[in-house]
Amino acid sequence: MARTNTGLAYPDRFYAAASYAGFGGSPNSANKDVASKFSNEVALILYALYQQATVGPCNVPKPSPWSPVEQGKWKRSASSFAASGSVSIYLLKNNIDDNNVNSLRSERDLDAFYHLYSWQQLGNMVSAEAMRLFVKILEEEDPGWYSRTSNSVESVRDVQMNHNSNGEPIIENGNSFAETKTISAENGSLMEAQDKDIVLEGLGPVVVYDQWVSPPIKGQCPKARYEHGAAVVQDKMYIYGGNHNGRYLSDLNVLDLRSWTWSKVEASIESKSEESPSPVNIAPCAGHSLIPWENKLLSIAGHTKDPSETIQIKAFDLQTGTWSILKTYGKAPVSVLSLNYLSFSRFLVSRGGQSVTLVGSTLVIFGGQDAKRTLLNDLHILDLETMTWDDFDAVGVPPSPRSDHAAAVHAERYLLIFGGGSHATCFNDLHVLDLQAMEWSRPTQQGEIPSPRAGHAGVTVGENWFIVGGGDNKSGASETVVLNMSTLVWSVVTSVEGRVPLASEGLSLVVGSISGEDILVSFGGYNGRYNNE
Repeated sequence: MARTNTGLAYPDRFYAAASYAGFGGSPNSANKDVASKFSNEVALILYALYQQATVGPCNVPKPSPWSPVEQGKWKRSASSFAASGSVSIYLLKNNIDDNNVNSLRSERDLDAFYHLYSWQQLGNMVSAEAMRLFVKILEEEDPGWYSRTSNSVESVRDVQMNHNSNGEPIIENGNSFAETKTISAENGSLMEAQDKDIVLEGLGPVVVYDQWVSPPIKGQCPKARYEHGAAVVQDKMYIYGGNHNGRYLSDLNVLDLRSWTWSKVEASIESKSEESPSPVNIAPCAGHSLIPWENKLLSIAGHTKDPSETIQIKAFDLQTGTWSILKTYGKAPVSVLSLNYLSFSRFLVSRGGQSVTLVGSTLVIFGGQDAKRTLLNDLHILDLETMTWDDFDAVGVPPSPRSDHAAAVHAERYLLIFGGGSHATCFNDLHVLDLQAMEWSRPTQQGEIPSPRAGHAGVTVGENWFIVGGGDNKSGASETVVLNMSTLVWSVVTSVEGRVPLASEGLSLVVGSISGEDILVSFGGYNGRYNNE
């Protein structure tokens, strides 16, 4: 099956979301429309983000009825609110001391105060970030908004393709370097917008060199998602967590790569952790990393609605089917800064978007963004044998702060960082960290250098580092590329057409094996729609 159109790209998706939420008309009618759909807290943050995205940072003068003396009081009040930690819009609107707003002459003035203050709290947030955060919050409050409005903003049509045992490729490839099989796990869903889980059975194996094909899937597929974790253990691909319609997930699913059969893992949670006698909380998450280690799957960091001050290491025991939180030592990477200082605290999430790379018996963590949406370029190493953290100040010029990049290790010594994004810009730079000398460098790339992208996925097969998907805030990256890590020469393996799942952000990519030969398997992603193919 293929999909001929898979949703709106930015900024069109933002404007569709804003229109659905009630923005775009006259200010008075817009405020009424938004207030009727959402709580005061949500309406205020949506207003602030809409203004930030369409107008820019707040420099609107105070309402004219206020006198200079009253304006001075407003400024002092706003400063005192920020300094005192009353930065949640909900707390602001419900817990303000009457003495701080005695200069406001009417309910209208009070409402203007709340709106201006919420907008002002966004500071210099760039328009692109405000657009994405607006859509994200809308999806958290109203997960079905897009399916209800999509008929008016786009025409979506699903086309069922004829599957056959010959395995005809989706896209032809003319690349000449060493062949690797590539397979996309497809769900067979006919009505993704309505979130229907369809079972597809009975087709033979499909194997085509250097081209993406759809294998014969059996069983009930996981929910569509992106920013999930994926790992392969003994010919089984595990998928954990992710983001589905703005909601974080906590389910664990497994795809048998020999029979192409999906099943859901029934997991239990350890009653007590090593760190606390209280029950263990395994919060739904997205933007984490899933790493196989010994007989466990390690889930590192990730956005959650229950943020902790430092990165957590969750472990799923493959033998007992039990989740636990591992105790670590040393200085763990910061996940959440002072919660009392952050604006819009209802919308805080833990650190995510970092890269986690297994090097021998250590995990190397780089970048991401914290709960305040501050981009990071810090470097941390976790020794899995002692469970001890170390942070390093490597010499040389590190990559700029970023999230949603890709990382790989070469020769068990060199950490490669490619791409990623800031709040408004995507990158296609390549950085290398010598893990022995602890020195950063930026080598010259050669060949067909990929376009800037973030949210892509990568895996290594021998000397080759394969990169799939990602986007640049305008469109998805359609080509599958490979970097020879010894020569630093890029080549294009193949390309896909249209907004298909392979041209998505937040998809996963793993290496499997069929008859002793390596294959690449992708799953999920977001390209205007959440995918489970």
